[in-house]
Amino acid sequence: MLTERISLIKERFRSYILYLVVLVLVLLTMSLARNILRISQAENRVDDVRERVESLRQENEKLKDDLGKVEGEAYVEFQARDKLGLTKEGEIVVVLPDEEVLRKIAPKIEEEEEVLPAPTWQRWLRLFY
Repeated sequence: MLTERISLIKERFRSYILYLVVLVLVLLTMSLARNILRISQAENRVDDVRERVESLRQENEKLKDDLGKVEGEAYVEFQARDKLGLTKEGEIVVVLPDEEVLRKIAPKIEEEEEVLPAPTWQRWLRLFY
């Protein structure tokens, strides 16, 4: 009887061990799938960050070019002339009023209608009468 009980316990234990092994394998498979998904998402984030870094590098290069232009003497002179109204010696500054005021004071251009010359007989008639 004891041996029967021991064999029954061994069989139950084996079935429990089998269930336990299957459960562990399922858990490991789920964990592996989750880790693969996380790695895939991390790769996508890395790609997005790389694209952003590249766009920021291009923007940085553009800003460096702009800074080089702004630091130049020609740009400083242009800004002094345009914004401050400064001139070199011997130059004259002409300040024009707004476009609306200019239109009011500008002379009107009248368009002439093209008229055919009078016929010869009418000119002779006017000449004598």
